[in-house]
Amino acid sequence: MSRVWGAVDYQAHGYLIAPVAAAMAWSRRGALARAGRLPHAGGALLWLVAMAAYAVGLLAGLTALQGVAFPVALAGLLAWRRGFSAASALGFPLAYLLFLVPVPPQWLAPLVTGLQSLVIGVAIALLQVLHVPALREGNVLLLPEGSLFVAEACSGITSIVTLLPLAGLLLFLTPGARCRGVWLLLAVFPIATFWNLVRVLCTVAAVRSLGVAKATTGSLHDAAGMLTFVMGCLTLVALGARLPGRAAPAGRTGT
Repeated sequence: MSRVWGAVDYQAHGYLIAPVAAAMAWSRRGALARAGRLPHAGGALLWLVAMAAYAVGLLAGLTALQGVAFPVALAGLLAWRRGFSAASALGFPLAYLLFLVPVPPQWLAPLVTGLQSLVIGVAIALLQVLHVPALREGNVLLLPEGSLFVAEACSGITSIVTLLPLAGLLLFLTPGARCRGVWLLLAVFPIATFWNLVRVLCTVAAVRSLGVAKATTGSLHDAAGMLTFVMGCLTLVALGARLPGRAAPAGRTGT
């Protein structure tokens, strides 16, 4: 998994997942202590199944299967030694470890194609409303100043894959609102698409002012990509802040 994190830009967040999950687990240590110790043989069975899946993934070269087997094996081991109530107490941190798993490119390909088509189609429509001459040829925007290729990164896929773990963290930090928090996870998709659409439109403006070469290469292009991600993060955090927190116990009020 580490090799994939280092080779694929939108998987680089994998390095941060385990420390974040460990911090989550540490914050749940009180619940783990209250769960007590009720070892269950079913945990051993779950652990064996996970290890068998890992072996299959290792032999077949399926990194994703190996990755999924890892948190399942941890859950089985915990249930085996301390009981399923203990595994449940750490259920969220264990589930968060699934963000370690590199998403297979073949799974992302249809999503990338759809997002590219959506972003380009909406961009063309908005440019026409603004009376900016532009045509579409596949994934290329044809402008009077030159051609602008809308790459996979501009589709929003990078933002989606990297914002989902952030949404999961925000969901953990808003206990008592996890049902509504599912909407926070779903909101990642429109947020990422919106800000990447803004990025494409700003790139079009830069092309018309500076030319294709300056607008699509160098520090300006890199800064636009970073700013797009930062704006996506800020939007997601602002949305997460509006989620209700844990309700006060009956008969008590906060100050």
